[in-house]
Amino acid sequence: MSVTAALTSHLKDPSLITDALAALPESSAQFEVFDPATGALLATLPDMGAAGAQAAVDRASQAQGAWAGETAGARSRILRRWYELILAHADDLAAILTAEMGKPLAESASEVAHAAAYVEWYAEEAKRIYGETFPAPGNDRRMLVIKQPVGVTGTITPWNFPASMVARKVSPALAVGCTTVLKPAEQTPLVALALHALARQAGFPDGVFNLVLSSQGEPVGRVLCAHPKVRKISFTGSTEVGRHLMRQCADQIKKMSLELGGHAPFIVFADADLDAAVDGAIQAKFRNGGQTCVSANRLFVEAPVYDAFVERFAEATRRLKVGNGFDAGTAIGPLIDRAAFEKVSAHVDEALADGARLMTGGGRIGESGTLYAPTVLSEVTASMRVAREETFGPVAPILRFEDPAEVVSMANDTEYGLAAYFYATELKKVWRVAEALDYGMVGINTGRMSSEAAPFGGVKQSGMGREGSRHGAEEYLDMKYLCMGNI
Repeated sequence: MSVTAALTSHLKDPSLITDALAALPESSAQFEVFDPATGALLATLPDMGAAGAQAAVDRASQAQGAWAGETAGARSRILRRWYELILAHADDLAAILTAEMGKPLAESASEVAHAAAYVEWYAEEAKRIYGETFPAPGNDRRMLVIKQPVGVTGTITPWNFPASMVARKVSPALAVGCTTVLKPAEQTPLVALALHALARQAGFPDGVFNLVLSSQGEPVGRVLCAHPKVRKISFTGSTEVGRHLMRQCADQIKKMSLELGGHAPFIVFADADLDAAVDGAIQAKFRNGGQTCVSANRLFVEAPVYDAFVERFAEATRRLKVGNGFDAGTAIGPLIDRAAFEKVSAHVDEALADGARLMTGGGRIGESGTLYAPTVLSEVTASMRVAREETFGPVAPILRFEDPAEVVSMANDTEYGLAAYFYATELKKVWRVAEALDYGMVGINTGRMSSEAAPFGGVKQSGMGREGSRHGAEEYLDMKYLCMGNI
């Protein structure tokens, strides 16, 4: 097990990752982590697999009772210390994230700050888990509800936001008294390893926060879903994998939080502020190179402003610098791997063959690697695959619409329901469209809406449950009704 100079050369304090790696158990099986921008080997890690997951669940189960029995204030103080340590090591955490995931360093720094914000939020929320009392039907009894931690939780995080997703899932579980077993994505385990090391420094007792590093996603997931001591699964990833996990959890009726695929519409009405709409579309489409579950995947623009919007949006897209995430001014980094690159290329090639018009981009940058030029396609139709499937890359297909009522139906015509965006100024239209869009989150005249203070999640086949806000803590609590007689 080791890390290479390709990683440590970017760090002010390499011991953050080297000490964390040295603390891991030995394993005969190993897997490698690479920089998607350069292909350089970053680290060789122990592949803990199903056996490691089983051992982690056992540790979490043993620690559960004592952790749940801690006072809310004690849990809050440890979370607060974790938050402070994340801020103190923010630069190195951002560098680790950029090295293993590829996103621009400025975006990585923003993500680390966002992760810290979730930890701070739930450090505070730990002290605000309230029950309730309510009037009984007779004077001989009292009726009340208390809330208790569900128990051991299994957490599976994705590669596209490998720091903020850890914080968003783990911190509410720990805050309310649950222990957890975290399995980060095999492409991006290093920032999770560093965050886990900082959590241990913060004072979480042994067995409370457990880490399983592995390239064997399916066997590890099977352990977490099948183990009777694991009372809840939290997963962010594809809808296909989410369905699979649901089936595995069905026999135990296990509690689940699922944040799955998205197919976000971005609607620009004729009365919109076009400059603001272009800025919002750049954020909603090209953040993280389009590799986000809330990325604007279909842009619908009303006919009277279609040409003007396309021209301005394409011009703004041409100004985006693509390259290594460590290079100054980079706005878009590499796609995560070759499969992602090939999917993006296929969507664009098929759209062009079917009659879409290429406004900018449309191909690889460089002779090799996974840098794909930010791409704008106009004259796209709803039948094209780029408009029917989630591309998960820096491609913006723009569709024209004539009827404001019809566009809502077009936007809702998908199995997904995570996020939607629209730009308009007429107040009546704003309320009508916001209520009609069949999505868990709607951004109105903004291209970014994620916040630790707000509930994040979707409807339909985009998942169940919410993360962030007080609702995120509720996902890790069971409600218990107490009826006290003979009063």
